[in-house]
Amino acid sequence: MEDPVSTGAPPTLRERLGNWIESPPVQNLIIAVIIFNAITLGLETSAVVQEHAGGLLLRVEQVVLAIFVVEIGIKLYAFRLRFFRSGWNNFDFVIVAIALIPASGPLAILRAFRILRILRLVTKITRLRHLVESLIRALPSIGWIVVLMLMVFYIFAVMGTKLFGEQFPAYFGHLGASLYSLF
Repeated sequence: MEDPVSTGAPPTLRERLGNWIESPPVQNLIIAVIIFNAITLGLETSAVVQEHAGGLLLRVEQVVLAIFVVEIGIKLYAFRLRFFRSGWNNFDFVIVAIALIPASGPLAILRAFRILRILRLVTKITRLRHLVESLIRALPSIGWIVVLMLMVFYIFAVMGTKLFGEQFPAYFGHLGASLYSLF
């Protein structure tokens, strides 16, 4: 957002909302809601918890989703199309949009994707975001690490077949079994 003090004009409603929604207290609240939502989604996997508190969990889910929708709505209003310039905002938008798809009939499987909202922590916690960005930059080198690991596995699989094939044919009787055993 542009600093309204430098232009001399009072901040507009959009600027005030943009500054507010990006402020540390609001972002910390969103992080807490994400963590709370992850816990409730985990609780939904228990038949006992569903039996005793299924209705409550459903209402909590609706409140959490409403919070996320309001957050995205405020950001869209405050930043307009600039909202979509950030890949992280796009990620948040898609994750929240998936949760809005009706979960009935063949689309019921999409309810399982609600847990992906915990990935929004990556966008909210700066250190996690930097880590993911570093991993993405390192992807080309990771391919060579896979090649090196395959070579090591192959070497030890051949050695395992030669050394232990007769004593343990189920695990080292041939190269495929040795590779599987090492894995």
